[in-house]
Amino acid sequence: MMQIEATGADRSRPDSTAKEAPLTDALLDISHLTAVGATVILVVICVLLHYEVSSVLSGLMRRTSPTRRRRFLGLMFGLLGAHVVEIWLFGLTAWWLEATTSASVAGATVVNGLDYIYLSAITYTTLGYGDVYPEGPLRFLMGTESLTGFMLITWSASLTFLEMQRHWNDRH
Repeated sequence: MMQIEATGADRSRPDSTAKEAPLTDALLDISHLTAVGATVILVVICVLLHYEVSSVLSGLMRRTSPTRRRRFLGLMFGLLGAHVVEIWLFGLTAWWLEATTSASVAGATVVNGLDYIYLSAITYTTLGYGDVYPEGPLRFLMGTESLTGFMLITWSASLTFLEMQRHWNDRH
C-alpha cells in the first residue's frame, strides 16, 4: 500500500516541483517555437503548391489535345516535380533550423546542403531513418513532414487514378 504523508504528498512519484515540466519548457523555448512556426508555414505552402499544381495539371489533361501518352507523362512528371520542390522546401527549412536554433541532425556527418535534402526525402516518403536522423526541435518538422508527404503522395496517386479512370472510360 502507498504511503501518504500528512501533507498529502505522494512519495511514490518523483518530486514534480523540482523543475518545470518538459512540455512547458518546450513551449517556452524559442527554438521549439521557431520550429513549430516554420513547420506550420511550410505545410500551408506545400499543400497550396500541391493543390495549384494538381489543379493546373488536371485542367491541362482535359483541355489539351496531344496524345494520351503525352498527357499522362505530363501529369506524372508534373506531380513528380511538385514532390521534388516540396522535399527541397522541407530540406532547406531543416538546414535553416539547424543553423539558427538548437535543432540538429545526428548520425553520419552532415557535410552539405544535399544531406538535408536526403534527410527530407527519406522523411517525406516515410522511408525511415538510417544513417542520419533529427534531434531536438527538428523532430517536430520531420514528424510533420512525414505526415504531409504521405498525404501529398496519396493525393497524387488519387489524381493519377482518377485521370486513368477517365481515360479508360473515354475509350469505351
